[in-house]
Amino acid sequence: MGDYSAEVISHIDRDYVANLLDAGKRIDGRAFNECRNTEIELDVVAAKAEGSALVHLGYTSVIAGVKVLLGEPYGDSPDKGVMMVTAELQPLASPLFELGPPKEPAIELARVVDRGVRESEMIDTKKLCIEPGKKVYMVFADVYPLEYDGNLIDASSLAVAAALHTTKFDEYKWEDGNAVPTGKKLDLPIQNSAVEVTISRIGHHLVIDPSLKEEMVQDCRLTMAIDKDDKLRAMQKGGGSGPLTLDEIEASMTMAIDRAQDLHKLIKETIKARKKK
Repeated sequence: MGDYSAEVISHIDRDYVANLLDAGKRIDGRAFNECRNTEIELDVVAAKAEGSALVHLGYTSVIAGVKVLLGEPYGDSPDKGVMMVTAELQPLASPLFELGPPKEPAIELARVVDRGVRESEMIDTKKLCIEPGKKVYMVFADVYPLEYDGNLIDASSLAVAAALHTTKFDEYKWEDGNAVPTGKKLDLPIQNSAVEVTISRIGHHLVIDPSLKEEMVQDCRLTMAIDKDDKLRAMQKGGGSGPLTLDEIEASMTMAIDRAQDLHKLIKETIKARKKK
């Protein structure tokens, strides 16, 4: 992400990208409001996860796997299950990533994606409760980038949303003070859907779905979580300390809503195609 990439681009590359944008062009030939080719594959790690999806966003590829476990509820929400997103950035995906404990970019990626899920109330967590104060379902969505060529946030958000929509897990009921399996499978109680869309500001220009080199020269980025009804559910500024005007924020929101409509449609079409197989 930006914290890594900004350190490794040369002044020549910076000037090249900036000059192209001033001429109305992007480094890969896209229009400023044009996204890279986007594909979703479902059930890619079916043997190890209750739900999974692989997203290709240009040359960026991300896997999201969902595990559903039993656990105790939080003290301030005894009748609600738990939903959490985590992310690991491994050198397999990019030489910019290092082995070791999660660093700030991985933590930020997980938090931004998690916020989109949480603030959109994508999952009805009350329906994840088996016995109030005793036992609930705990849903963990783990993000693993495979290839990094910019815009991990959007690719990860899409992968998590698709994986959650297709998750099936073992049902339990509460009997004699214990959670007992019923032998049935449940779908996650999905009540909304949200995807995240990122806009980068480079100089005086706004570009959607930034590539890696564009991330390297961006002044800042704005990520918006848009739900299935075109409502803005969360917003996160990052990737640099550059300011954004109100006009730039409004323009970014318009671009994000248009893109989100396409992504929600892609999720539906991918799930529909899966059911036909």
